[in-house]
Amino acid sequence: MKKEGHRPVDLIIHKRKQIEKVFTVLVVLSLICIPMVGVNYDLTKYLPDSSPSAQALDIMQKEFTYPGMGRVMLQDVTLYEAKNIKDRIAEVDGVDMVMWCDTTTNIYGSDLFIDYSTIEDYYKDGNAYMDVIFLEKDSSSRTHKAVAEIEQIVGDRGLVAGSAVSDTNLGPTINAEVARVMMLAVVIIFLILTLTTTSWFEPVLFLSVLGIAIVINMGSNIIFGEISFLSNAVGAVLQLACSMDYSIFLLHAFTEEKANGVEPEQAMANALRTAFSSIGASGATTIVGFLALALMRFGIGPDMGFVLAKGIALSLMTVLLLMPALILRFQNVIAKTQHRSFIPRQWRGFGEFSYKLRKPVLAVVALLIIPCYVAQGMADFTYGNEAVANSPGTPVYEAEQQMNEKFGQSNMMLALIPLDSNVTEKALCEEINDLPYVKYALGLASVLPDGIPEGFLPESVTGMMHGENWARVIINVRSAGESDAAFSYADEIRTIIERYYPDEQTYLVGVTPSTQDIKDIIVPDNQLVNLVSLLGVALVVAITYKSLLLPIVVLIPIECAVFINTAMPYIYGQRTMFLGFIIVSCIQLGATIDYSILLTGNYLDARAQGDKKEAAIRAVTVSAESILTSGMILMTVAYGLYFMTSVEAVSGLGQLIGRGALISMILVLFLLPGCLMLFDRWIVKSDYAQKKHAKMNRIRSTKLILPVLSELHQQRLRLIAQIRENRRARHREMRKKLTHLFSSLRHKPQNTDNNPSQPDNKEDKQDDES
Repeated sequence: MKKEGHRPVDLIIHKRKQIEKVFTVLVVLSLICIPMVGVNYDLTKYLPDSSPSAQALDIMQKEFTYPGMGRVMLQDVTLYEAKNIKDRIAEVDGVDMVMWCDTTTNIYGSDLFIDYSTIEDYYKDGNAYMDVIFLEKDSSSRTHKAVAEIEQIVGDRGLVAGSAVSDTNLGPTINAEVARVMMLAVVIIFLILTLTTTSWFEPVLFLSVLGIAIVINMGSNIIFGEISFLSNAVGAVLQLACSMDYSIFLLHAFTEEKANGVEPEQAMANALRTAFSSIGASGATTIVGFLALALMRFGIGPDMGFVLAKGIALSLMTVLLLMPALILRFQNVIAKTQHRSFIPRQWRGFGEFSYKLRKPVLAVVALLIIPCYVAQGMADFTYGNEAVANSPGTPVYEAEQQMNEKFGQSNMMLALIPLDSNVTEKALCEEINDLPYVKYALGLASVLPDGIPEGFLPESVTGMMHGENWARVIINVRSAGESDAAFSYADEIRTIIERYYPDEQTYLVGVTPSTQDIKDIIVPDNQLVNLVSLLGVALVVAITYKSLLLPIVVLIPIECAVFINTAMPYIYGQRTMFLGFIIVSCIQLGATIDYSILLTGNYLDARAQGDKKEAAIRAVTVSAESILTSGMILMTVAYGLYFMTSVEAVSGLGQLIGRGALISMILVLFLLPGCLMLFDRWIVKSDYAQKKHAKMNRIRSTKLILPVLSELHQQRLRLIAQIRENRRARHREMRKKLTHLFSSLRHKPQNTDNNPSQPDNKEDKQDDES
């Protein structure tokens, strides 16, 4: 009778054809769903509803719609040519208004009547500059079509930039670059696996299984309706890098079972039972690390957390359900494509080298860790959309730089004020307009001619600036969207608005105010996410090893690696996105904690058979190949994002993950053995060691005593046979003497002469029979 606990494993083995069909259906459905999953590039959409920017955006959507922003610079044009192009842009479907100097200056008059010094913000040296405000948001398909039409109108005569243009070009750019990264990652992973496996077909099998998991994860994202560009860009890459260990472990367990002479189906059943706990614990730590992101108030955290955690869960499901079927189906192919190992299997020398460096590494890390912990929060961070869109190396960034060089920076903000009094609104616009860093502050009351009521103007004109309950004022500031100066300007403008409307709610909308809200929300999120991810991973380790101290020891090298990694931007003077700073802490912890767990488990097993030194050397010897293989895969894939993507948010995250994987590998292999030896007396339980020793002694005793007992038994049998033979000989001799004596006493010589040996033969026969 089969044990109850074996039924799921037997079901996986015996129903493998049905499982293959189910996964085939899932892959087909996922391929259909992938194009239907929306991708969002606007970080302001992830602001919580309670934030001022989110509330202002809701009002904008109801009263005016939230506009996308664009910039146009025409080169080598006259005022009249620029005016003609400006009018054509204004007629494009999706364009709300085009801000240019013809709003306040009659450009059709004689040059003698045009004061060019007053329009230098819009026209100088044959170059014309315009701000374009769209009817819908940057990510709207209508806005994207309008941008494409404006680019056709401008052609070679100028440049087009701005947040709407960045959003339009960002999607195709990221998709093309991530596709190249995935192709490179597949090639490099194939080469790494070829070096570390013994079959040409095994890497193909690994990549196929995880490719199926990635497709299902991407298609199942349709349940979210829309995902962030970061989840879309790094989700597949990280799922591939973090899940490879599961399939490698299962195949190696199956190969070992077959090497012991077990039949293929039974070997796979045994491999599943052996690998399930290890794969489950490894996957659980990674999932917990990713799910910690879901606790962020900033919505992109839950977005990435759920997408990445779902990807790891689907990888586990695919490895445990589908891979056994594929291994059994292609086991002959695996056997026929065997090759010799290309790397040495003996890592003893590496283990001894790690043991010698334990004290220097421990001392260096102890000296560095506190400065790195302090430095990680002192880097120059970015928080908003500008880090996403305007990345160095992109065409939009280059166009922005040329515009800034000619006409200065342009940062559009919108003030939402109550629709109370045109007099108050006009006074507000005039005061803001007098600020030295403001290009213009434009409201309906500020451009309405004196004495002309608002009702005289058509609704198509007034509706741009006045809604049912709110009025909006367009404010153009000479600054970048995200900088200390921009934050200071926004605060001052907000103070002026509140002074004019002290008892009423007002809002300031735009890249700068939204970035300020993101910063206020995301910085506290960092502390919460780090704490929860640490506690979650520590809980998984504590349950796995049934120890309270061991999780702390296991986490020491990983957390030290996180601190060193996140301090690097400050050390290099490199600007980095704070969102990536938060995300990498969870990803690095969840993805590399497996290295620490693996080495710790091998140390405990080796410790039960020997002293601390031998246990440390043995742990590194056994673990080095697996840790280096997994770490090289994650590092290679992440650095592929860094070198091959032009979007700063994606490339910066790739650099942090790749560097984190490298530092984690180094510290696990060289710092963790010293930590384990340092805490040995507390983490190696006496009962654990005694049980291990007793088990090993039983095994040794069985192997040693059985031959001894067998030899003793043979000697006993030989001794018994010799005793019996000696007894028989004495009996025969005694009977001969007695027979001769009786014959002499009876005086019957004839009997003795005729057949002297007959009685003795009878007696011997009876003795033998006895």
